[in-house]
Amino acid sequence: MDFRILLDKITPVLKHIARKNLLYGFYSEEDLYQEMCIFLWQNYGQGLPIGKNEAYVIKACEFHIKNFLRKGRPKAIFSSLDEVITPGGLTLGDIIEDKKLPFGSSVEDKITVDEIKKTGLTEKERTVLSYLLKGYTVRQIADEMSISHVMVLKYKKNMIKKWRKKGYQKR
Repeated sequence: MDFRILLDKITPVLKHIARKNLLYGFYSEEDLYQEMCIFLWQNYGQGLPIGKNEAYVIKACEFHIKNFLRKGRPKAIFSSLDEVITPGGLTLGDIIEDKKLPFGSSVEDKITVDEIKKTGLTEKERTVLSYLLKGYTVRQIADEMSISHVMVLKYKKNMIKKWRKKGYQKR
């Protein structure tokens, strides 16, 4: 089959694949379409599409574009907070201020917790709340209470609903 005829037949599908893979944000739809055309042309020169149906060729182009996007993305650079970054021996941890306060340390947080406790919680909801205030994760709470983590999430959701129903919300 002639390359031009093949490309004309599968162009709408290739453009759809290009649109579908735009979420990466580094390339436009036209860039991705052209990359698939170049891939197809290179393989056509080596005789690849001969004896293959259109679906096979389209899938090959789709796999190529996914690999192209996966390999072409810039890599994130990670730094340790303990890494020395100045000649004086300062680390990122020394320079970056930790503004995160433990939950319940501010007056606003204490008022909110008191408001939640006054919303008519069930015994299990109070237990979940106490574990949350101690810093337990949902899965840790589930292990402690011998229930599923989904139930813990439901109790947590019910607490929030009751709190909002009473009109308590941070503004």
